[in-house]
Amino acid sequence: MEFSESAQHPDRSEEDPTVPRPFTTEDYSARMARATAEATAAGLAGLVVAPGPDLVYLCGYQPTAITERLTALVLTPGREPALVVPRLERPDAEKAPGAPAVRLLDWSDGADPYATAGPLLDPAGRYGISDNAWAMHLLGLQSALPGTGFTSLTETLPMLRAVKDADELERLAAAGGAADAAYRGILEVAFAGRRETDVAADLGALLIRYGHSQVDFTVVGSGPNGANPHHEAGDRVIRPGDTVVLDFGGLKDGYSSDTTRTVHVGTDVPAEVRKVHDVVRLAQQTAFEAVRPGVSCQEIDRTARRVITEAGYGEYFIHRTGHGIGITTHEPPYLVEGEERPLVPGMCFSIEPGVYLPGRFGVRIEDIVAVTPTGGRRLNNTPHELGTVS
Repeated sequence: MEFSESAQHPDRSEEDPTVPRPFTTEDYSARMARATAEATAAGLAGLVVAPGPDLVYLCGYQPTAITERLTALVLTPGREPALVVPRLERPDAEKAPGAPAVRLLDWSDGADPYATAGPLLDPAGRYGISDNAWAMHLLGLQSALPGTGFTSLTETLPMLRAVKDADELERLAAAGGAADAAYRGILEVAFAGRRETDVAADLGALLIRYGHSQVDFTVVGSGPNGANPHHEAGDRVIRPGDTVVLDFGGLKDGYSSDTTRTVHVGTDVPAEVRKVHDVVRLAQQTAFEAVRPGVSCQEIDRTARRVITEAGYGEYFIHRTGHGIGITTHEPPYLVEGEERPLVPGMCFSIEPGVYLPGRFGVRIEDIVAVTPTGGRRLNNTPHELGTVS
């Protein structure tokens, strides 16, 4: 897939061509229009979007702090998008790049915010609402509009953010490249005799060095801790002979990175570690080769799982094969049994099979992959071979 070039975006900074083109009011307006159309197609009267990733995606607004004060974007067919905000936060909302495309309505402390938001909704309609909306706000809307129904936005429009445009793909590719640079850097760091938290701190510093604005996670699972897929780096001292799972990522230019590689401390690698790593590497490669438009999400999971099961390690592959990625690290689509949704160009997700032997070690290999018109493209490109560190 071809990603956007600087020449296609004359407003990109000439001083720093690595800076992506800012999303414009027109971009956000188009997203809101598409979301409204998708809501209509899903049989909804509209959408109620709370602070969080959906609000950032749709209008570029992220409140300084998410509090008990109601903030909500309301999208309804045939009406101008409306953003309800606390009056004291209106100046910040007005600065959002999507603000010119919405009607701003504010309410003051001491007033009923649902009296401001209520008239924007059909009293007999059914709306999709953000999963991360506070219960007190959902209950407040239900009390003000007892005839109005609400349903989970992820349940009704799970693919709202799943298909990325060229500018989003460019950001994801850059984030992946920065994470790759961090991995190359960590291979030069001493592991033996240091705590997992020390190596995790090094990983975080490398992510920042290579352009991340935020570090979200730095999993360092050494020895038996590697058998826990979501192990949080702790005080265990890494020893020569340990196998270490490194899973790390964060945000760069508003989009996420997430990659995993497995390394061994020292060059004397046990035969079973090599065997398990080869199995996982084959599973990851085979699943990647299965990516193409029209293939179901579950088929990618089945492909990776088949390789691991045939090698005799099926019971030790204990999680789904992958998750979507974008503004957030985990979002639809999910590569898991039962997800029959077909892949389409522009979807981005992880492919991360693993084998975890309790009390001994774990192995995982993870790349972010973008679906192209003819197959898939890796957004992580560091070697899949078992890395060795000192």
